[in-house]
Amino acid sequence: MAGAGRGGSCRGSVAFFPASPVDSRMDPAVSAVRLTVREAVHTLSSSEDGDRILSTLGSLKRYLRGAENPALPGEQEEFARMHFSALLRCLVGRLSPAWLELLPGGQLEALWASFFLEGPADQAFLVLMESIEGTAGPSFRLMKMAQLLARFLGAGRVAAVMEGQCRQLAEPAFPLLQETLLAKLVGLPDHLGNRLQRENLAAFLPQNYFPLLGEELLRVLQAVVDSLRGGWDCSISFLSQVLGKACVHGRQKEILGVLVPQLMALTQGNCLWQRVCWRLVECVPDRAMEALLTGLVEATLGPEVLSRLLGNLVMKSKKARFVMTRKILFLQYRYSTPMLQSLLGYLAMDSQRRPLLVQALKELLETWGSSSAIRHTPLPQQCYVSKAVLICLVHLREAELRDSRDELLASLMAGVKSRLDSSLPAVRHLGMIVAEVASARIHPEGPPLRFQYEDDELSRELLALVATQPAADSPLKASPAVAPVAAEAPDRGSTEGGGVPAQAEGAGSDLDSDDDLVPYDMSGDQELKSSKAPAYLRDCVEALTSSEDWERWEAALQAVEGLIVRTPAATREVSVELAKVLLHLEEKTSVVGFEGLRQRALVAVVVTDPAPVAEYLTSQFYAINFSLRQRMDILDVLTLAAQELSRPGRLPKAAQVGSPSPASPSSSTTEAPAWRVVVEERIRNKTRRFSQGSARRGPDAGPNEFSLVAGWFFFPLIQHFDRPLVTFDLLGEDQLVLGRLAHTLGALMYLAVNTTVAVPMGKALLEFVWTLRFHGDACGGAGL
Repeated sequence: MAGAGRGGSCRGSVAFFPASPVDSRMDPAVSAVRLTVREAVHTLSSSEDGDRILSTLGSLKRYLRGAENPALPGEQEEFARMHFSALLRCLVGRLSPAWLELLPGGQLEALWASFFLEGPADQAFLVLMESIEGTAGPSFRLMKMAQLLARFLGAGRVAAVMEGQCRQLAEPAFPLLQETLLAKLVGLPDHLGNRLQRENLAAFLPQNYFPLLGEELLRVLQAVVDSLRGGWDCSISFLSQVLGKACVHGRQKEILGVLVPQLMALTQGNCLWQRVCWRLVECVPDRAMEALLTGLVEATLGPEVLSRLLGNLVMKSKKARFVMTRKILFLQYRYSTPMLQSLLGYLAMDSQRRPLLVQALKELLETWGSSSAIRHTPLPQQCYVSKAVLICLVHLREAELRDSRDELLASLMAGVKSRLDSSLPAVRHLGMIVAEVASARIHPEGPPLRFQYEDDELSRELLALVATQPAADSPLKASPAVAPVAAEAPDRGSTEGGGVPAQAEGAGSDLDSDDDLVPYDMSGDQELKSSKAPAYLRDCVEALTSSEDWERWEAALQAVEGLIVRTPAATREVSVELAKVLLHLEEKTSVVGFEGLRQRALVAVVVTDPAPVAEYLTSQFYAINFSLRQRMDILDVLTLAAQELSRPGRLPKAAQVGSPSPASPSSSTTEAPAWRVVVEERIRNKTRRFSQGSARRGPDAGPNEFSLVAGWFFFPLIQHFDRPLVTFDLLGEDQLVLGRLAHTLGALMYLAVNTTVAVPMGKALLEFVWTLRFHGDACGGAGL
């Protein structure tokens, strides 16, 4: 092999030569071959005698290799080089039902087909393809040639076609003929599909043909390896071109699904097979390198196999280096996480390739932290780049990271700032996870970064990438050891607490262990509180503002929503003051569900007294001394309150929650539904209906209570969005609140549909959205 054997160049040879005029000084033997073929062609073209045709074909068959009475080697070579293609074209021209029936028992057809199946494979293949493409319309000849081509494929003759291009190094190459062979081999399913249409055979379907082509490639590679062991050179350039062109046609899965498992087994512990495989990939043309490499990375199982199949390809081919370190990592993001691990693990497996891994990490972190990339790349691509960063950190050693620490930390810190400023929770989530892991790996001596984020599927997937890291000096291995120690404390406390009552029960027991003690069932216990819940709203306001008794403060917070609902008249007297207290309320104790209690109380105040409370909240939205969290709380409360007010059939909550008065006829209200159900059931059973409609009753219609106060909710919010304040700039760095504001205004517009105020609200909202149509943030833009 010119590349795998003795260091020759990647060039292919062909065994097919066009017909050319015979020199007048040729030897007598060659002249005899020419005369014999000329007479045979004349006989085959004109004779209708079956026996004579059979005798003529039999005399010509001696020129084929492997015949019973073979001709001289020189005669066989001259026949194959100069006359075989012309003879095949003559046989194709004579093909007809009447011609095949000149001899009984299919003798003539078998002898006719043997020239295609036993002669030089490359010429037979080209003549078969030429005859199929040249036949006009469906016909007997077209189907016979298609069936013969299927037999040609099943007999392994495609391997003979490719093997002929690998062995003949001494002959001059014919690039045009080799390109024709390449196009016909890879494009065979397309050519046959176009010609045969609905009569196409199963052997020519792409899902069947390309696995067959992969098997034939393996046979030729085995023959090349055997030749190298015998001391013969071979060129596998043509095989590389076939493999690359099949991948360019989008058939990586079919052909590599056959090749890769076999090559994985053959290259394990076999240096010769490894060198052949490396040369096979190296000789692939640059235009096909990307398709081949992406297919190989997807088909291989792990970086070890990829390293055996590719070798140091990325160090020898600029195209391969670009695909492996740039295009797959930055320009595409459709590949799976195992594929990323195989690719980056391949770069880490050899000392010559490890600098490429360090450079890839630098560029990945730079892209990960780019504010422009964060705004303009889709979220799946950002997750893809984040995974690549974490995988690189897993494979790099501490010494390698230390050499580039300053550059990596600068990119990391810039990226963390840009991501935490984003209005998209998923982007912030990625920033926190990658920052925690990267800071611990890049600068283990420094203070660790710690964030609070939700434990969801994305975080578990990202953290799983660094759970099994090879670097023994990483501080991340010490973190799981903290959890078991903390988990032991509750067990120890519960054992000690359970020992006291058990000892009281059995005071005379001499047991040395607490294993037999049965703990008390405390599931129904309730916490005893010294402070009673306030009974009036003013008491709640006083407890929430000035009380130093934390139990009373908690009781007031938990009771305020129910008091608002039960006493709407008293609520309207202190509604604005109560809204102010709840808006500025801070969590002073560890109350379970503090945010929910506070938000529901605010919503109840707004629903009870919409106009003045909404006016107050919207005026505070643009006030100076408020945090972004408070401003977003205002928007959430207004949205929930508007949704409650616009709900059809909404009943006053006082009638739902409050207890019935003593004067009310409670017995009749409780008994009425029962007898009504019985009566309706009897009527339904004895009534004959020709069409049964829906028995489900729809909600009762009623006025939209939100329509009267929609203007108090909507217009003050949209009024000053373009006026920056000292601590609040919606169109500047506070784009997170801008996105929430756009969402709130859209929700208010939707809830006020079919009301009189909807038209001016729609016009104002259109002007607002039109102003933001070129906004750079995904959440704050007009696409929201």
